[in-house]
Amino acid sequence: MDFLPVLLDITSYVLILVLVALGLMVIFGMMGVINMAHGELFMIGAYVTVAATSYGLPFLVGILLAPLVVGLLGLLIEALLVRHIYLRPLDTILATWGLSIALKQLIVLTFGPESHSVALPLEGALTLGAFSYPLYRLLLMGIAVLLISGTFWLFLRTGFGLMARAVIARPSTSAVLGIDTRRMYRWSFVIGAGLAGLAGALVAPLISVDPQMGLGYLVPGFLSILVGGAGPLAGVLAGAAVVGGVNNLLTVWVSPVAAMITVYVLAILIIRLKPEGLLGERRAK
Repeated sequence: MDFLPVLLDITSYVLILVLVALGLMVIFGMMGVINMAHGELFMIGAYVTVAATSYGLPFLVGILLAPLVVGLLGLLIEALLVRHIYLRPLDTILATWGLSIALKQLIVLTFGPESHSVALPLEGALTLGAFSYPLYRLLLMGIAVLLISGTFWLFLRTGFGLMARAVIARPSTSAVLGIDTRRMYRWSFVIGAGLAGLAGALVAPLISVDPQMGLGYLVPGFLSILVGGAGPLAGVLAGAAVVGGVNNLLTVWVSPVAAMITVYVLAILIIRLKPEGLLGERRAK
């Protein structure tokens, strides 16, 4: 019973990390865009919930608005910036890093530099004998599983997903066969941004919402992709399980610093021994 809450904490963290990493994987795996502003999209999703609840709107409204607002922002970013630097990783690092700074400053100007909090939409805990666990965390895990399943269904069971996977595997061949790669890039970027915003909104009641919060999920998200592999969607699950599981376990058992060091060392070893990731395959040119 003492270990069960720790296991559930690890599960909830891994599921949120999968949502963040899925958006990153779609953007990076398909377009070769290393989006350093993805953490800020996550942050903005949380701030949408802060704004909605501050105006007296229900938490559910903030959850619904977050992916829409961040998705529209992603559409704007793709049209004005990202579309000009597809498949140029070094350029995307500089461009999106500058964008991340601009977005953080915009949030500071709008909401101030101080941290904000969102009230738990679901109070209470599930109690079974000596075991007790917050209801909202259980609800969060259920929602995350549904969202992850829906994303997998979209990319593995629909015509859009078939074309998206074709563009990821062989972009030049896909263009020759008549697939509008520009359109696929655009809507994949929007989906990735929307997932990040929704993840931020869901996590907002559990953490402090501040302009620096995105970095805490951006780095583990990238590590999850590198460890699991940027090709198959299942690679994100494997990478997030390794990164999130090791990080949480060692944080509880040893210390946060030791956990972070161990995660980085483990990621370096995996990338060195298997550069394409645990489940990844070498990308065709």
